[in-house]
Amino acid sequence: MTAAVSPEILCRRIVAGVEQAFVGKTEIVELVMVAILARGHVLFEDVPGVGKTTLARTFAHVLGLSWQRIQFASDLLPADIVGISIYDQKTGKFEFKPGPVFANLLLADEINRTTPRTQSALLESMAEGRVTVDGVTHALPQPFIVLATQNPREFHGTYPLPESQLDRFLVRTSVGYLEGAQEMALIRQHGAPQTLPEAVCGPGEVAALCTAAEAVHVSDEVLAYLHALTQATRAHSAFELGLSTRAAIGFYRAVQARALVSGRTFATPDDVRQLFVPIAGHRVIPTGMTGSASERETIAALLHQIIESVAPPV
Repeated sequence: MTAAVSPEILCRRIVAGVEQAFVGKTEIVELVMVAILARGHVLFEDVPGVGKTTLARTFAHVLGLSWQRIQFASDLLPADIVGISIYDQKTGKFEFKPGPVFANLLLADEINRTTPRTQSALLESMAEGRVTVDGVTHALPQPFIVLATQNPREFHGTYPLPESQLDRFLVRTSVGYLEGAQEMALIRQHGAPQTLPEAVCGPGEVAALCTAAEAVHVSDEVLAYLHALTQATRAHSAFELGLSTRAAIGFYRAVQARALVSGRTFATPDDVRQLFVPIAGHRVIPTGMTGSASERETIAALLHQIIESVAPPV
């Protein structure tokens, strides 16, 4: 990272660069930025056509990262994602041909439309930053970020992600529709700009930002507040399953990253509050879960109840 540019300023430049192409959704842009700096992955639950591909492509370009897109379908095989070993007759050896997962940023479109076997092919890469093919382990480019999408209102021919896979996503969010005036402006110009904004950094700078986020100070009081919210999801009578310890660790990293994106070197209770629903919404399991879209709204309401019931530090 250039010595003259502080992490806080670089974060602002990245967010501003992304917003040149992805307008009207500062909160979403900042949340994705938080996930990237916390070394996490993002699950978008959204209807088609709201700009998720534009967001992924723009983020990759502004961050100076390589990116790939996979359209998941029922006939997709694990090898289509991670790659395959092909026998080379000239050398008499097997040569590994990497799949699209070998990119800094991977857009996994409609991830719930492929089989559990293929979904699980992403599990090792998301958790460990590597894949294993024919007993040989291959490291993925770093940083490695997955932005996955699924339609929350269409379930025909889909395979819901299991809890173990959902837990690998740091946050779940929804882009949603633009406000009226912003949408009309986008329609008038026939969509997002075709010319992407300039890159403001590269993989090395992104890695340095992740390290800077890990150095953000979290006081004992803020940590205790985060932990109290985590425990409250486990004790709530409406939930069969609350947040795991892994989720709490990711929550902590996300709080540090949000502070950095907000231009601070210390975390606040507001960082914890603002991230609680995106962190917990896809991990908690309510009693008698059916998987309906209305159930997600119920979960969000219950999580807001928890926020109101747990007092933040003064």
